[in-house]
Amino acid sequence: MPKGPRRAIRPHRLERVRKTAAALITLGLAALALAGCSAGPSFAGKACPTQPTSSGLKSSVTVEGDFGSEPKVKLDTPTKVPKLSVDDLIVGKGTQITAASQPFAANVVVYNGATGQRIGASSDVATLMSQSKEFASAVQCATEGSRLLVGFPAGTFADAATVGIVDVQKVFLPHAEGSLVYNDALGLPTVVRAPDGRPGIIIPDAKKPAKQVTQTLIRGDGPKVTKNDVLRVQLTSVDWDTRKVLKSTWDTQAVAISGAELAGQTVGSQVLLVIPPADASQGTGSDGAGTQAIVVDILGVDTSASASSGQ
Repeated sequence: MPKGPRRAIRPHRLERVRKTAAALITLGLAALALAGCSAGPSFAGKACPTQPTSSGLKSSVTVEGDFGSEPKVKLDTPTKVPKLSVDDLIVGKGTQITAASQPFAANVVVYNGATGQRIGASSDVATLMSQSKEFASAVQCATEGSRLLVGFPAGTFADAATVGIVDVQKVFLPHAEGSLVYNDALGLPTVVRAPDGRPGIIIPDAKKPAKQVTQTLIRGDGPKVTKNDVLRVQLTSVDWDTRKVLKSTWDTQAVAISGAELAGQTVGSQVLLVIPPADASQGTGSDGAGTQAIVVDILGVDTSASASSGQ
């Protein structure tokens, strides 16, 4: 983050400086977003790209069992997969995966196409950008509640072709979504947003607050957060004095935190927290020694996770 001006500036000039800085930061964040998503597809705000098509895999693979539970799978061996393919066994009606940094929870079980043997299974929260190009291409644009039958050619994950069954359990919001909230409080940080939703924080030339300040920037339309909820969030933390970014989950992965500090907010909201050292709480990812400005995007309630204090 660029440092704010140190000397006194006339109000009209300060406004010009802030607008220029905001424009530069937005452009810089957009470039970082594109660079950060190079390992997987990046299509936030655009129509989903074409998914891999079916190669007739359903004719050689039988899948039985309820969604959300590990299915019983039988393969006609050897099952050959000439190219990456995806079949929708169940089409969910929930939120769609539309951004490379958007977290989703999925159950995955994988079988060896040559032998029909089960290779392994996993259940985790991930993003497209944290996965292999092949897996990301298979699940992009999938909706919550979907079950996918995915075929991976030989050499993708094993010497033989592999077959995966993916249950998309939960798809979180890609970023804060809702109504902008007008705030007229003076002396607080300004927040700008890149096209993919990630925030940039501009610290003002003003006396830092002595007590914690909480300000809603975007009011989401989702359910109200309770103190007992575990939230999946994106957060950015900036040191008030140095203007340096202390932590950002946007280039890694959204984290699970306690809802205690954000109780009463709604899912989809973006919240600015200014936290002096005496009020620092690991529940908001505030782990530095100085006053911090933290922007939190509430992406959803994560019923499968425990609060990890921002880790």
